[in-house]
Amino acid sequence: MKPFELPPYPYDRLNDLRAIANERHAYPVDMSIGAPFDPPPPSVVEALSASGLERGYPASNGIAPFREAARDWMASQFDAHVDATTQIGATVGLKEFVAGIPHWLRLRDPDKDTVLYPAISYPSYAMGAELAHGRAVPVPLDENWNMVLDAIDPADVARASMLWVNSPGNPTGAISNLADTAEWGRSHGVPVISDECYIEFTWDGPADTIVKYGTEGVLAVHSLSKRSNLAGVRAGFYAGDDELVRWCQEMRKHTGMMMAGPSQHAAAVALRDQHHVEVQREIYRDRLALMITFLAEVGVTAPMPGGGFYLWAPAPEGAWNLATRLATDVGLIVSPGEFYGADGSEYIRIAVVQSNEAIADLSNRLAS
Repeated sequence: MKPFELPPYPYDRLNDLRAIANERHAYPVDMSIGAPFDPPPPSVVEALSASGLERGYPASNGIAPFREAARDWMASQFDAHVDATTQIGATVGLKEFVAGIPHWLRLRDPDKDTVLYPAISYPSYAMGAELAHGRAVPVPLDENWNMVLDAIDPADVARASMLWVNSPGNPTGAISNLADTAEWGRSHGVPVISDECYIEFTWDGPADTIVKYGTEGVLAVHSLSKRSNLAGVRAGFYAGDDELVRWCQEMRKHTGMMMAGPSQHAAAVALRDQHHVEVQREIYRDRLALMITFLAEVGVTAPMPGGGFYLWAPAPEGAWNLATRLATDVGLIVSPGEFYGADGSEYIRIAVVQSNEAIADLSNRLAS
């Protein structure tokens, strides 16, 4: 086996654009990464210092109040029902789980070395497969940015340890048919892992989770980073198939993967507070509209996404050329679409997470 060649971290490649923006403008408006700008609820911040869980080792699977809050949230918001003890586990945010589960599932069945994932998607889906010394096989997308599952080579299906689905999708904002995806996985014996971290920012139709269609052969993974502006707290969970959950729980125990105790306590508080999420939904809805209007002023056509807070916009002049122009002219930092797959090379992604005031400042810079 040859040594692993570590690729550059995608967002580090934007440092030259940040330097351009800093040189020409008072500050860069960085919309390259989906890091929340708005504050978390005060009650959740207060809960971080009131857990009494600082001294002992935290429960790797998740403390009971956190798992019960996750269970109740899924039932009340999505009519999806899971058992808090056997069908839910805690994660240190979501990215470590995304990058780690290909390795854990390959250990479960060494003959399954292939991770199937959307051809335009979050980079960690493919990287997780590579870190597990597996095969990362992209699934073609249709005109609505949804996977064409019938296009997967049967030989790849036979070797697949898992299929990723992401709805609402990053970066495209696409809404997937999760019922059909779950059925495809079951009929082909391929576990389906559904990344649903933007679920509460669904704009087209009702929010949906894959476990609403049964837990057999599926896991839904959720994060509080987006819904509650808690990216720094690193809180998330996975839910679904009993056997898959048990396997992940035991693997994580052996590797010491534990969400901090105060984070678990605060996350339980956040999951039981839906009001702050509704407020944040309206903030993002308004912000997306403002950004779409601004981008039109600079000649960029960005459609409203089906979900999430990213704009996925064509770049006829070339993604890097457009990204450079935006950094130069108004100090806006965006991500070239190639970060999310070769098929995205003629697009840019804009994470609409900065303040309304920052978006207004972009218009002022353009006018001046």
